[in-house]
Amino acid sequence: MDDATGELDGTVALVTGASSGIGAATAETLAAAGADVALAARRADRLETLATAIENDGGTALAIPTDVTDRAAVEEMIARTTEAFGGIDALVNNAGVMLPAPVERADRDDWRQMVEVNLLGTMTVTRAALPALRAGDGGHVVALSSDAIQSPSARFGAYAATKAGVVAFADSLRAEVADDGVRVTVVEPGVTDTELPDRITDEGTKADVETLVASMRALDGEDVAAAVQYALTRPAHVSVDQLTVRPTDAG
Repeated sequence: MDDATGELDGTVALVTGASSGIGAATAETLAAAGADVALAARRADRLETLATAIENDGGTALAIPTDVTDRAAVEEMIARTTEAFGGIDALVNNAGVMLPAPVERADRDDWRQMVEVNLLGTMTVTRAALPALRAGDGGHVVALSSDAIQSPSARFGAYAATKAGVVAFADSLRAEVADDGVRVTVVEPGVTDTELPDRITDEGTKADVETLVASMRALDGEDVAAAVQYALTRPAHVSVDQLTVRPTDAG
């Protein structure tokens, strides 16, 4: 990235789940468009590598190791971001886990983890960031959901439930903050080639998901990042409430 101006010049963006996949691609995409980017995730080494890559490309990035299920860590993340960059203009709630399994043999700890990361994590981070978002000149919250909520397939019920909760939370939030000029967008990706399937604990489901991804021209992180950038760069009077991005091959 050169020093040329971009459409997000002067914007401060905080991206959770930034250590890989959609989050890393989103951070790189927003930085390339001129945003100062705070990178949050649990894997500190991955964040530092990404921050270095962004800065070597001419961008500005700050790595902040954070577990979004830890309220104190989230508050520290917000404090460090605002201290370093003077505020927060855009929050991208991307941190998430996908642990599908048949209900009858599902691990309740997997269910709990999905609820705590996908739903409560999004809610906790958003709550902590709202004062900074409201203090700026029109903040923006982007929440990553999933097209799995539109027609949940077998074994994906718990995952889809958490992602449907994200949409309900975002819809309610939008009504609360509209008068403050804060916009709220939900992005619902379809099948995307990321590391998420690597963490599936149910072996049969893991194999099936890997086969599904390999069977089509799946999305990659950059495809979803482009949707996030689109939402963030609309004029202030335009609110993109929801974007669904799916592989063409999915039909």
